[in-house]
Amino acid sequence: MPDPYPFEKTVKAQILERFQQQYHTAPAGIAHAPGRVNLIGEHTDYNEGFVLPMAIDRGIWIAFRPRTDRRVRLYSLDFEESMQFSLDALDQKQSWAGYVHGVAWALQTAGQPLTGWDGVVMGNVPIGAGLSSSAALELAVARVFAAVSGLDWQPIEMALLCQRAENVWVGVNCGVMDQLVSALGRAQHALCIDTRSLHTEYVPFPSSARIVVFYSDAPRSLAASAYNQRRAECEEAVRRIQALTSQVRSLRDLTPESLDAFRSYLPETIYRRARHVVTENARVLASVQAMRTGDLESLGRWMLASHRSLRDDYQVSSAALDKLVALAMDAGALGARLTGAGFGGCAIALCRTAHAEQLASEVIAAYNAQTGLHGEAYAVVASDGAGIDE
Repeated sequence: MPDPYPFEKTVKAQILERFQQQYHTAPAGIAHAPGRVNLIGEHTDYNEGFVLPMAIDRGIWIAFRPRTDRRVRLYSLDFEESMQFSLDALDQKQSWAGYVHGVAWALQTAGQPLTGWDGVVMGNVPIGAGLSSSAALELAVARVFAAVSGLDWQPIEMALLCQRAENVWVGVNCGVMDQLVSALGRAQHALCIDTRSLHTEYVPFPSSARIVVFYSDAPRSLAASAYNQRRAECEEAVRRIQALTSQVRSLRDLTPESLDAFRSYLPETIYRRARHVVTENARVLASVQAMRTGDLESLGRWMLASHRSLRDDYQVSSAALDKLVALAMDAGALGARLTGAGFGGCAIALCRTAHAEQLASEVIAAYNAQTGLHGEAYAVVASDGAGIDE
């Protein structure tokens, strides 16, 4: 049987070698946090809704050793650059370093006493692709801080602090889904999250199926995109509905039928944004049931319906993502959709395990030939959340 985690061995070998070169000693450990694909439930997390992500076997690894002072030194193999700072003088940098500073800030403002460390970081999640490279970096950094500072690792608390770092320090008004699944992922399972209560439920991913990720070669920046605008549009829908009833706290409290009762009070664009969120919540719950019964055909149909809603009602798809979804369905996928916030990045397809490699190669070859882009495709497996390898 082929190794399901070939990338992890490659990344670990590289960071161990560079750590020795950089610091002339071996690391004390290696922290890891995974990226994720969201199977279904897009733009529902900041509306107190349901999401169904899956941690994947691509992520961020940090080789580290503790220091006796409060300085952090970190070398990035991905960017071939170093950063260092004092935990007493944090800086809101705009590069990848900003996420490291942001996690330190969030932990310290929560009263966590931190110790400095030296590290080397590397990942194999495409940056800006919609696979949560930022959340993976945040959780990996938090895992290092917890290890060197002797902090009790509480995954949900740490996920919330990393979300705060991204919201306040980095300036991306994201929900908590990405950080939660990076912290709580479990091999061979997806994670259904109720983002209102933070109740989580592991849902077995059918062994007869695989998820294939298609990177469109069209990265997007959430901070510079319409992400925050979509969030504001959802909040506007809630404000207008709350003027008519006290029974609605968020779009989570609406059904497709009850939303239609308010349609005449909502501008068309605002209504369509709300319709996506409300129907997407229903699709998540139906998909959980389909996964539990091994009904791959129904799961695929819900995924495709999700993409159409994201494309037409939420308007966060792109020509590249639409093409990938269409090519995947033409090639025999059971379902396909964009994953992540949209505006570029990645699409995913559900297929039978035996069909995964053929689907990946066939779709990406056609996509690259037709677009002139340099997309990539790879099957992924569900993996565990953030951890430490001693």
